[in-house]
Amino acid sequence: MKTTQVVMPHAGGPEVLEIAERDLPEPGPGQVRLKVEATGVAFAEVQMLRGRYYAQPKFPFVPGYDLVGEVEAAGPGVTLDGRVAAMTRTGAWSERVVLPAAHLVPVPEDLDAAEVVALITNGVTAYQMIHRVAKVAEGQTVLVHGAAGGVGTLLVRLALRAGARVIGTASPGKHDKVREMGAIPLDYRDPLLVERVRQHAPGGVAAVFDHAAGPGLKRSWAALGRGGILIVYGSAATLDDKGWRMMPFVSAMGRLIWWSLLPNGRRGRFYSINHKNHFDEDLATVIDLLRKGELQPQVAARLPLAEAPEALRMLDDRAVVGKIVLKP
Repeated sequence: MKTTQVVMPHAGGPEVLEIAERDLPEPGPGQVRLKVEATGVAFAEVQMLRGRYYAQPKFPFVPGYDLVGEVEAAGPGVTLDGRVAAMTRTGAWSERVVLPAAHLVPVPEDLDAAEVVALITNGVTAYQMIHRVAKVAEGQTVLVHGAAGGVGTLLVRLALRAGARVIGTASPGKHDKVREMGAIPLDYRDPLLVERVRQHAPGGVAAVFDHAAGPGLKRSWAALGRGGILIVYGSAATLDDKGWRMMPFVSAMGRLIWWSLLPNGRRGRFYSINHKNHFDEDLATVIDLLRKGELQPQVAARLPLAEAPEALRMLDDRAVVGKIVLKP
């Protein structure tokens, strides 16, 4: 069976993406073949295209961090069928995929595939940072950087659901959206950002969720109150850096370790999603919250798979609120 895929052949701009067709093998033991309904677009793919993502494979490769699909065929020893969600890290920008059956989470037939995709990597990331890492509690104030992004919008909603007050940074053009979600909007480029945060939380915030790292990390740390935690989960601010692509993560981790050793009651943590540490359980939880109407992801755009270059341009331009989804 053949499948159409989007390929990143080498580093460059969105225009270098290629549409290719290749033969798909039959699923082997412990595998399934899925017909993809929807697949997500993340800032990680913008970084991959520049060769700047810490966990990317060598070029050429098929990107695509997550998907919702229907089981078409199962290999020996697999009884799974129906509709499922998967975090793939790469390979999901395809009409069909063959994947291990492990860590595939059932998806109710009545849910919108694009909304579920918006909850796979982004939703589990936000849920785990709020509930398993920061342990946000009622009455606390937290700071969410990139509050209009795919993860940021979910961080805002989950923190509010936990009873916290949320300060969200975004560009001024997105402040109305941040305010509509129930958060206090601030401009992340404001040189007095820490002072603005302290106006709303004089003692500092209980948690900061930082997707950017880079030079702004010091301001995130300065916004914390005693006992607070800074969680770094990306390096968007270092997209145009040169040199070793791991350097932003090594640098950020070194700072977090050093700062956490200081006797000031604050701590730092680097978060990276993986299939361990309750992934299946937490993905099932956020899907159930969607089913109950308690968590609504923001789908910024739904584009055909062939328009993947446009999707990356939109993300690179910081022009969207929420998640972009590709529909094969």
